[in-house]
Amino acid sequence: MIALIIIVVLLIILAFVCVKVVPEANAWVVESFGRYRATWNAGLHFKTPIVMAVAKKGSLKEQVADFEPQPVITKDNVTMYVDSVVFFQIFDAKLFVYGVERPIAAIENLSATTLRNIIGSMTLDETLTSRDKINDQITMILDEATDKWGIKVNRVEVKNIEPPKSIVEAMEKEMKAEREKRAAILNAEGEKQAQITLAEGEKEAAILKADAIKEKRIREAQGEAEALTAVQTARAQAIKLINESNPTEQYITLRSLEAAEKMADGQATKIIVPSDIANLAGTIAALKEAVDNKDK
Repeated sequence: MIALIIIVVLLIILAFVCVKVVPEANAWVVESFGRYRATWNAGLHFKTPIVMAVAKKGSLKEQVADFEPQPVITKDNVTMYVDSVVFFQIFDAKLFVYGVERPIAAIENLSATTLRNIIGSMTLDETLTSRDKINDQITMILDEATDKWGIKVNRVEVKNIEPPKSIVEAMEKEMKAEREKRAAILNAEGEKQAQITLAEGEKEAAILKADAIKEKRIREAQGEAEALTAVQTARAQAIKLINESNPTEQYITLRSLEAAEKMADGQATKIIVPSDIANLAGTIAALKEAVDNKDK
């Protein structure tokens, strides 16, 4: 009975030592007497005691490496610090274990060197405005270089670019000057538009005023013309009626006297009256008769 218990205990210990379970999204590199033997993926595996050993356990999930800011010099000799983040993933556990010593440190050094090369070919302004271009270039270079290490670089992000303090102050002054310039331009444009609007208003007002004066004068002239026409028409009608009524010499004499009376009411200092009013009436009657014969 005791022997059976011992056997069971030994079997449990053997199972604990020899049976291995690899979790999902993991890979184990197994060696046999110091040499690579196999790569275990997720699942149940049996390890021969003493002969086989797990050399390295690695995660196949995407990993993030946040590196310290690196000093770089631009094409126009400006030194600044660039902070980058690398997103990578192990695709071959064997290459990851045997490809390079300390893979993360290797990626960090390679990333710093690549950043210096890329930014060294750009000016400060290009560096500050071409972050996407820098990300694409460094991602392509790192991905190609890390293939032999069993590492896939998915993307690299430049997290922060820190220019020198003097450059930052100069840029702030430049931005302030640019904002003031835009504000001055906007103010000038506003004043210009206001002056144009005011001038257009005054012009329209002057045109309307001139049109009103013109219309008034036209109406006054038309009124005067209509009045004169009415007066002349009335006179013509009166003369026509007089002619048609065949006035007597006494009537003509009376009208002559009325005309002389009106003349006397004027400002003239001398009035010449014919000595023979009857002769004047006769003369007027003769003229009337001549006009009538002409009309016939």
